[in-house]
Amino acid sequence: MVVWDLRRLRLLRELAERGTLGAVATALGYSPSAVSQQLSALEREAGARLLEKAGRGVRLTDAGRLLAEHADVLLAAAEAASADLAALAGEVRGTVRAGGLQSATRRLLVPAVARLRAEHPVVRAEVTELELEEALPGLRLGAMDLVISDEWGDHPRPRPAGLRFRPLHAEPLHLVLPAAHPLARTPGPVALADLRHEVWAASAVGTGHHDMVVGSCRSIGGYEPDVRHRSNDSDVQLDLVRATGAVALLPALALPAADPALAIRAVAEAPLGRRLVVVLRAAPPAPALAAFLAAVEDEARRLRPADR
Repeated sequence: MVVWDLRRLRLLRELAERGTLGAVATALGYSPSAVSQQLSALEREAGARLLEKAGRGVRLTDAGRLLAEHADVLLAAAEAASADLAALAGEVRGTVRAGGLQSATRRLLVPAVARLRAEHPVVRAEVTELELEEALPGLRLGAMDLVISDEWGDHPRPRPAGLRFRPLHAEPLHLVLPAAHPLARTPGPVALADLRHEVWAASAVGTGHHDMVVGSCRSIGGYEPDVRHRSNDSDVQLDLVRATGAVALLPALALPAADPALAIRAVAEAPLGRRLVVVLRAAPPAPALAAFLAAVEDEARRLRPADR
């Protein structure tokens, strides 16, 4: 019977997900040669050829793909066993690696880390600001434990197998105009249709926010918006509104409490909103992750009265 080395199985699964030895090495902090040596040792354990040359790189053989699928199951079982043992012992210790988009990081993850330090000082929390598209590989492969993502309007994210999506927070979207804009002279809602000749600021192409801005202008306003400025940093978008006269469509968590240079207005034609969701692996969370998740969800509850 083969006694599998879980570290080597993880390298194989990383290769199946990331595609190149270099990408695996970068993700895990190894050298490409070290990754190659460990995978060669795994081939000897398996008694089968797992990799074959493909141009300058390698790819998985049929046996390699099969073992990578089993590696998913074995590594998930090992993670669940560790979580169950920690829960049985009542230990709240270890490392929690969390990520999220900018506004969620600022308003939810940072306060949750502060609470965790006070309540469970031996837990190490690591926070990275990033979009779900960047975080998914690390989350699926165990390099991250929790990610806060967003969903816009009626367009939920895909739900990859092996992950859980938990609703966290819902909030409205608002139009942001320069205070001197003619449509900002009255406090009422502003129609998207009336902004067809404006320059827009939005997130980068391919993000949910960019797709939402373009899709809303098309479906509600009836035009193709001139998205001339792109930044995933909402503060940069707000600066573009202040300094260049652009307009933006942003969620409540990204907006300042008060700013005389900005006019924040509801959308006249239809209410638009954003949902924040927590994404986790399907395995039961270890006590440290469960404590951090509880802190994040409590911070989300604190936000709700102010946004209604």
